[in-house]
Amino acid sequence: MTTVTLLHPGAMGAAVAAQAIAAGHEVLWVPEGRSEATSRRAKEAGATACDSLGEALEQSEIVLSICPPQAAEDVAATVAGSAFSGVYVDANAINPQRMQHIAEEIRPGATVLDGAIFGPPPGGRRAARLYLAGDPLAMDLVEPLFKNTVLHVRRANGHAGSASALKMAFASYQKAARTLAGVAHALAAAYGVGGELTAEAEVMASNILSDPGYLPSVAARAWRWAPEMQDVADTLRAADLPADMAAAAVAVMSHWEGDKDQYDLPVSEVLAHLRGQIE
Repeated sequence: MTTVTLLHPGAMGAAVAAQAIAAGHEVLWVPEGRSEATSRRAKEAGATACDSLGEALEQSEIVLSICPPQAAEDVAATVAGSAFSGVYVDANAINPQRMQHIAEEIRPGATVLDGAIFGPPPGGRRAARLYLAGDPLAMDLVEPLFKNTVLHVRRANGHAGSASALKMAFASYQKAARTLAGVAHALAAAYGVGGELTAEAEVMASNILSDPGYLPSVAARAWRWAPEMQDVADTLRAADLPADMAAAAVAVMSHWEGDKDQYDLPVSEVLAHLRGQIE
C-alpha cells in the first residue's frame, strides 16, 4: 500500500483519489480551510482527513496536485515549505513554463513529475488518462496507484513539461472549438438559420484533430480561406457578436500564404511555417 496526499479534492481530484483507494492505497487530505462540498467529495471518495499538511506529507510517498490551474503555484509553494522528499505530481492544466517553475520550487527535496489528465472524472464506466513525464523511476512509483482502475497511466515522450505541453495542445483545439461553436450558433440564431447550421454540422467530418494529414490542404487553401474568415469577422461584428477568434484565424492563415495551391507539402513543413520557419 502506498500513502498519497491529495491537494485538493475537487471533482477531478476526488475521482482520482477514489481510483487509488479502489486499488488498495491510502489517500490523505487536509480539511483546514476547505468547503463543505470538498469535505463531502473527500468523504465519498474514501480519503482520510489529516489535521495539517505537515502531518499528511510526513506519512506520504506521493503528492498529487489536482487543483484549479490558477492555484498550481500556490499549492506547490505550500509543499515546498514543508520539506517533502517524495514524488510530487503536478497534474494541473498549466503551460510547460509554469510546470518548470513549479519543479524548480519543489526541488531539490522532492522528485517532480509533470502530469496531465485527459477525459472526465474517472469512475464507473467513465475512463480517463493520466499522462506523466519526468523521472522514469518516479513514474514507476506512481503507475501502480491506478493499476486495474479506469484511470489509465501513460508516459509522455520527453522531460517534465511535455505532458503539460500535450495538455495545452489538446486544449487549444478542444476548448477553442467549443467556443467557436458557441459563436457560430449565436450568429446562425441571429439570422434565424440555427436549424440549418445544426443539420450541416451533422454531416461534417468529426476526426479533424486525429488526422493531421489533411493540414497541407488547409495551408494550400489559406489564401482563399483568410478573406472568407475576414468576412466572417465582419458579419459577426454586424450582429454584435465577438469577432476576435475569426480575426485571429486570418492572422494565423497569413503564415501559410506561401503555401498557395501546394497540396503535396509534407505535414512537417506546414507546421514549421506556423512557427515562422520558412523552408
